[in-house]
Parts: sequence; C-alpha cells; structure tokens
Amino acid sequence: MRHALFHLHDVRVSFGPCHVLETGDLKLDDASSVALMGPNGSGKTTLLRVLSGLQRPTSGRVESAGDVRVGFVCQHHQPHPFMPMTVQEVLTIGRYRSRGLLKRFRRSDKEAVRVAAERLDVAHLRHKSFGELSGGQRQRVMVAMVLASEYDCLLFDEPITGLDLPSQTTILEVIEAERAAGHLVVMSTHHLQEARRCDRVLLLKGMVLADGPPDEVLTDAHLTAAFGGEVVADGTTEHEFVMASVHAHDAVEHGYGGLFDPFSRGHHGRLLPTGRRSHRHDGPDLTIAGEAMLPGSHRGHHHDHDHAAEHEHHQHP
Repeated sequence: MRHALFHLHDVRVSFGPCHVLETGDLKLDDASSVALMGPNGSGKTTLLRVLSGLQRPTSGRVESAGDVRVGFVCQHHQPHPFMPMTVQEVLTIGRYRSRGLLKRFRRSDKEAVRVAAERLDVAHLRHKSFGELSGGQRQRVMVAMVLASEYDCLLFDEPITGLDLPSQTTILEVIEAERAAGHLVVMSTHHLQEARRCDRVLLLKGMVLADGPPDEVLTDAHLTAAFGGEVVADGTTEHEFVMASVHAHDAVEHGYGGLFDPFSRGHHGRLLPTGRRSHRHDGPDLTIAGEAMLPGSHRGHHHDHDHAAEHEHHQHP
C-alpha cells in the first residue's frame, strides 16, 4: 500500500507580481514515479524546489511524512575552475549528510559509493577530473552521487535532456529501478516518451491542468491547452511528440549558484554556508547535486507559509 510522502495544501509561489505556481491539493506517494510536464515557465522547476525545501512557498502548506530524505539532481553541472575535483571526490559527497565532512568513511560508506558508481557506469572515471567529463558523463556522476546517499525521494530536473543515448538509457533504467524499490521519483521533462514511462503525469501551466496516468493526461486536448503550438512531432510513431524547449525555464531556476558554489541561498535571500541550511521553516533532509555540491539538511514535518507580501527573498543578483 502506498503512503503519501508529501501533501501540498494550496501551495502558491509568486515573485512580486509574477505568479509562478499554484498546486491546489496535491499528494505525492512513495513507490511511484511522477513526470512534471508543461511549457517553459510553467512551474516545473519551482515545484521541484518546493519539494526539496529550497523554495519557500508564498502561501500554503507542505506536509511531509516525518524526516523525508531527498536527493535532488539539478540541471547545471559546471564546476568552478578554482575548485577542481575528481569524480571520486564528487561521488563521496553523497555520504557527507550521514558522515559529515570530517569523519572517516566506514566500509559501508565506501560500498555505497562503489555500488552507485557501478550502477551509473562511472566507476572507471573515478580518477578523472570532473571538469574534463562530457555532459552525459557528468550527469551520470551527479545521479550516482545522489544514489550514494540515503533517500526516500529523488527529484530530477530534466535528467536526460541533451544527453547521449547510452546516458539517457542508463539514467531512465535507474529511475525505474528506484521507483520499483519503493522510492518516490519526481522528474521534470519535455519528452512524452519519458513521461509515459512514469506512473503519473502532472501537466502544469502555472497551475495543475491535469493529473493522472499518462494515457489520461497526455491527450491532444490537454497538450493543446498546455503547449498550444509548441509541440513538435519526433517522427518515430504517430502522435508521438517532443516538447520544444529553449531552456527559458521557471523564473527562479537560474537564480542559484553553480555546481561547486560553496554557498547557496537561504529562503530569505542571504548567502548561507552550504551544509545545514538555516531558515525558519523546516523541510526535508536534502542531498543536492548540481546547485551546490555540499548537501544541506532540512528536517521536519511541515512548512506553514502565508507571506504573500514577503517576496524580497526571491530577488537574485
């Protein structure tokens, strides 16, 4: 029997006068995979950030089932040149949440890293510099880093966009295996074929236009309502589409630091040392790949927000 890991009660996210997302009453269960679809700026990345605890809702409430451990793979994996790291060093970051920065790794930590690297076929790259890898290799390393942590929920922001076919196949197989293992997997995508592999699709356009199994949501009527003319046939089968994307994304997506940025933004816009994130409202226990390498911790059971006038923390330089 499935259980809800997250329950979003009328969550709204706005940035000043710009309305980004309204969820209504939304539950996300364990042992399930959920695809987030919609045009650029429809709220896909914002919803992922709300679930991760990185984005504070303007109003509404997010309830979680205890201390939900979350792994989040973002899109941007450009290392800062002043902080070169090997693939092995990146992979071991996945264990920092449970071990901390200074404690010696146990045999179980090393085994978790080894298994994750083998699953994503990056074990042979462990002595290479992360900055020298191809885009597909970097993405597989990031997914492996998160898998090396302990988690209940995995979040992916367009996990296979722009990757080579072998990397796409490997990552999609891992996503299916994680769902089968009882974890909640939520991913944003522009690809119908990718969405159809999931148990459930949320079609977004600033709000939830449709929610249900792929066959019920990915209909011509729903897609037209969401995308209008921004749907491109991929030529493989009749009525099969790929969503046009120029990576404009949600208003907040590019407001955070790069992959090896040693700081990340708290909910009030001030820079916080990465590690345990400090904010007034508790959230899930988070390991993140692609925004700031060192994992933050968000512990608690719910977020209560009703700060429609408080939007100064959304301003990014």
